[in-house]
Amino acid sequence: MDERIHQTWKKTDMRPFKILGIQQIAVGGEDKQKLETFWVDILGLEKTGTFKSEKENVDEDILKMGKGAYAVEVDIMQPIDSNKSPKVHEPKLNHIGLWVDDIYKAVEWLTAKGVRFTPGGIRKGAAGYDVCFIHPKGNEEFPYSSEGVLVELVQAPADVIKALG
Repeated sequence: MDERIHQTWKKTDMRPFKILGIQQIAVGGEDKQKLETFWVDILGLEKTGTFKSEKENVDEDILKMGKGAYAVEVDIMQPIDSNKSPKVHEPKLNHIGLWVDDIYKAVEWLTAKGVRFTPGGIRKGAAGYDVCFIHPKGNEEFPYSSEGVLVELVQAPADVIKALG
């Protein structure tokens, strides 16, 4: 990496937000029932909700491990139509979600620094929190990305900020 670019990311100006921890991982497959057998029946995670979106081409179950502010979601997903995008089952590890203490400040600051976000902006996610996604690939206008991994920023609720902040 060009040293000049690297220097711009050092603590020359403090981030107005803090990444607090992992909120979720999302795993996709062609058959959600097989994923449920593994994650719920075999590993013992608790199913806490479901989410379905034609727009996002996803049929998702929300699982949980841990308790309270320290709980981590495992979202198991299958596409509603495997021929349409987004293909939530490719790659199998679809994305990782990170708790952030102020999603609006994070998006503003990261965008100003050249980080690329996916279309759609900040919106309500499957679990009801405000979310947005860092694009897995940069472009000319926004050269910084997560280098192939879709990263979801998730607004942490007050109890998580208190516990992890």
